[in-house]
Amino acid sequence: MSRMIGTVSRGLRAPIIRQGDNLVKIVTDTVLEASADGGFEIKDRDIVAMTESIVARAQGNYASVDDIAADVKAKFGGETVGVIFPILSRNRFAICLRGIAKGAKKVILMLSYPSDEVGNHLVSLDALDEKGIDPYKDVLTQEKYRELFGYEKHRFTGVDYVEYYEQLIRESGADAEIIFANDARAILPYTKNVLCCDIHTRFRTKRILKANGGENVYGLDEILNASVNGSGYNEKYGLLGSNKATEDQVKLFPRDCQSLVEAIQAELVKKTGKKVEVMVYGDGAFKDPIGKIWELADPVVSPAYTSGLEGTPNELKLKYLADNDFADLSGDALKEAINQKIIEKEKNLVGNMASEGTTPRQLTDLIGSLCDLTSGSGDKGTPVIYIQGYFDNYTTE
Repeated sequence: MSRMIGTVSRGLRAPIIRQGDNLVKIVTDTVLEASADGGFEIKDRDIVAMTESIVARAQGNYASVDDIAADVKAKFGGETVGVIFPILSRNRFAICLRGIAKGAKKVILMLSYPSDEVGNHLVSLDALDEKGIDPYKDVLTQEKYRELFGYEKHRFTGVDYVEYYEQLIRESGADAEIIFANDARAILPYTKNVLCCDIHTRFRTKRILKANGGENVYGLDEILNASVNGSGYNEKYGLLGSNKATEDQVKLFPRDCQSLVEAIQAELVKKTGKKVEVMVYGDGAFKDPIGKIWELADPVVSPAYTSGLEGTPNELKLKYLADNDFADLSGDALKEAINQKIIEKEKNLVGNMASEGTTPRQLTDLIGSLCDLTSGSGDKGTPVIYIQGYFDNYTTE
């Protein structure tokens, strides 16, 4: 163990990306210039990642509120629509709701409670306990919700999302009614036209609704899953993963990313002779312990990555080995014994107690979370991340 530094994650500054920009050239040049500027050597199995935002911008993958409205109207006939389980977000959902409302006569908005899918709370669990409310079975009208909980504002944003979403719907020309429930079937007495806006549970929600009398049932992943009047689109995720771009436009989750990551990998091989892994990342997959918000509002952490990033970690827990297998050793003898154990480890450690406590997650979810934390979501100006040593272990020299 002569090398003292393990994994290093660097945020790389890149130009502001515009539609039509050549990302293969820009990302490759950014890595090469950063290597020269920062004095680090490009090596095999390094990782370069770029945020989904610059990919979508380069693609020009945008759509307007009117495009959303046109697709919603085409699918639901401009009638009453039940909009269920949206997340509470000015950036992620509010502009989508404007388009949905513009394409409907009335919106029955059904909010999950006490929080949305990604952990934004309307009320606390303690408040539910105090009022004797069972979120698994109780369906609340807006009037009952206000009577019980008053006008709660989001801890971080200071927004009363019930009031905010109702106002958006009415300003967009639709009538609005809001209910609170966690059982998808609760919407069906109000309307059989349902737009499921949940992200990671959407397939189950749609299945339950269709099995219990839902007639026109779509997910947010099926709105703008094809171009409308020349708009951007995402054939797999629709509006999922979209972000507010302007007051009247959303930037959609990028599409056709696989060819991009493979082209960047090939260009870096050509320029450096090293095989660097490449991925596109969006939200990380982690939970804030204070706000209780689970970061992952995108449908996936990584929509595309090169083959070397497939799979899960295959690691031994060093403290398990030190405390169990080699409890009688110390110093150089302990180091040598652990080194040898790592060298001889099986290719698949699933079920092996010596791997207990290592992180059983997809590599792309772990690496994407590291990238998201490195780049941040504000003005750092580092949409390209360069990671070295991620696949190192205790034996790496």
